[in-house]
Amino acid sequence: MEGKASLQGISEEKKEGKPVFDGFLKVAAMTPKGRVADCAYNTEQICKMIDEAVKNGAKIVVFPELCITGYTCGDLFWQECLLEQAKHELHKVIFHSKEKDALIFVGLPWEKDGKLYNVAAAVCHGKLLGLVPKKNLPNYAEFYEARNFEPGNETVEWTEYEGKPVPFGTKQIFCCREMEGLKVAAEICEDLWVANPPSIGHALAGATVVVNLSASDECTGKNRYREALIAGQSARLLCAYVYANAGEGESTTDLVFAGQNVVAENGVILEKAKSHEEHEVYALLDLNRLRSERRRITTFHTDNSGYEKIAFSLEMEEVKLERYFDPAPFVPHDEAMRTQRCEEILTIQALGLKKRLEHTHAKNAVVGISGGLDSTLALLVTAKAFDLLDMDRANILAVTMPCFGTTDRTYTNACEMARRLGATLKEVDIKNAVHQHFSDIGQDFEKHDVTFENSQARERTQVLMDLANQNGGMVIGTGDMSELALGWATYNGDHMSMYGVNASVPKTLVRHLVRYYADTCEDQKLSEILLDVLDTPVSPELLPPKDGEIAQKTEDLVGPYELHDFFLYYVLRFGYDPAKIYRVAKKAFEDLYDEETILKWLRTFYRRFFAQQFKRSCLPDGPKVGSVAVSPRGDLRMPSDACAKVWLDQLAELEVNNG
Repeated sequence: MEGKASLQGISEEKKEGKPVFDGFLKVAAMTPKGRVADCAYNTEQICKMIDEAVKNGAKIVVFPELCITGYTCGDLFWQECLLEQAKHELHKVIFHSKEKDALIFVGLPWEKDGKLYNVAAAVCHGKLLGLVPKKNLPNYAEFYEARNFEPGNETVEWTEYEGKPVPFGTKQIFCCREMEGLKVAAEICEDLWVANPPSIGHALAGATVVVNLSASDECTGKNRYREALIAGQSARLLCAYVYANAGEGESTTDLVFAGQNVVAENGVILEKAKSHEEHEVYALLDLNRLRSERRRITTFHTDNSGYEKIAFSLEMEEVKLERYFDPAPFVPHDEAMRTQRCEEILTIQALGLKKRLEHTHAKNAVVGISGGLDSTLALLVTAKAFDLLDMDRANILAVTMPCFGTTDRTYTNACEMARRLGATLKEVDIKNAVHQHFSDIGQDFEKHDVTFENSQARERTQVLMDLANQNGGMVIGTGDMSELALGWATYNGDHMSMYGVNASVPKTLVRHLVRYYADTCEDQKLSEILLDVLDTPVSPELLPPKDGEIAQKTEDLVGPYELHDFFLYYVLRFGYDPAKIYRVAKKAFEDLYDEETILKWLRTFYRRFFAQQFKRSCLPDGPKVGSVAVSPRGDLRMPSDACAKVWLDQLAELEVNNG
């Protein structure tokens, strides 16, 4: 069976004459205000809403269960004239869809082999593609569907409509020829609420979008449970879930229907209607994101046995990005959630270190402190781990190692912070040692190159390691995940430690963890120090200061960390390609960075990410705290000599297209 609809989600960029699909698709869940048993009126409302949905760019349009007749017809479903009128009005919907670029699902009663079924009709460009019957019929509490309907069979058989065969059964998937990622399946209302929903089989058979034609009445608290059920099913099945619910117009003899329409994607509610207030919901799905998740999750096993795959063709168009893209994907916007996240991450970090200290019987920990964000967080985590072990914080050796780039501000903050936390402060001035090293290797002190910088970082690491040996302790690493992704660390310098507590914490989140500690530590002086650390520019302080101020600002050299963290999230978490990351970054940062700036730093990200993998290939141990990590023993198994050409070529093409 074939239909024809156009598809949104195609960018204008062309490669070898073919449009490049980036996976975005707009869908709509619609609730017409109908009349019970007035099929003609209901169909008129449905057709008006189809027009509205298509005008607004929706390419999948879903209506409620039995929407052509109304769900609450009761024993009127046995009336021949109602059944015949419903079929007649379905013809109007099919005819109306002829020039509409959408795959449409409507509900109606259907007689087959002398029995009555509650079905979802899939309609596309003037054709009836298939009829999907409801499998699970509720016959409890306020529901008595088994009085009127038969449960649908899984096995796809054939029924006839206007002299043509139509597939009939629950195991149907409607597949787009032109877009591998668009595979749509349907279930009806109660099918979602049972222990083994049909949508499980649909997803395992390849469906990336599940639509639900529903007539779920309202009871106190039911809307929250319904949302949780929809979100949970989309998460479990790694799919998009489009739920259209009956609303005003249904009989209120015993029930009220509120039209709570919901669209979810992989556990997240993208859009939902306010009960009793809205009749339609639009959402932009990211099908490629779902496909990426399914490729990544090895326990998502496919099984398409017994399924009928019904093909239809689609024209391709570019979609307007009406979806929100969080510019800080690692940081929750909700304050309560952010507070909870910060406490959770600090606890995970501290518990990881606690176990390592216990296992090694270490009585001391050595932390190099600079007055910067990362070393501050490492010291706070170490203090928390010592508290969990009931160990004296005086056994934390906080080492400040001033050299050529150290400023009074960072030096003072580092020292005062160590004292307020109860750690033992030790100062080791490394200037003479580095001067001697320069003399040994013939390095000109006035030549402020990479050797000048890295010699200081490696000297500091040597000091920390030797102090750990002297005290029977371990060196706590301070580097964060953003630095590791960019390779912004000195190999065998600050790159190395005995346990890296910040290794999976991105820079944008480091700031919030430190701020959370400042807000909750109940030490006014310590809080003031931490807030000043937060206000200090990020810098390795390896170049001499200018007029007492930091001369080397990391983000001026390598780019804004908020951009790099955004890039990192979409590269590792969802496998977005460079063109798609560029596109969504423009949307996320439209008020902060221009297109040229985003493209410049995206190119820097890919270049450094590939070139610096060798540093990540030998990272120290450290706890994973979120869904993205770069440990070679965990999330990122990447060769150190992988070529970045494919990714950089795509960026070069973007540069050409941007003129």
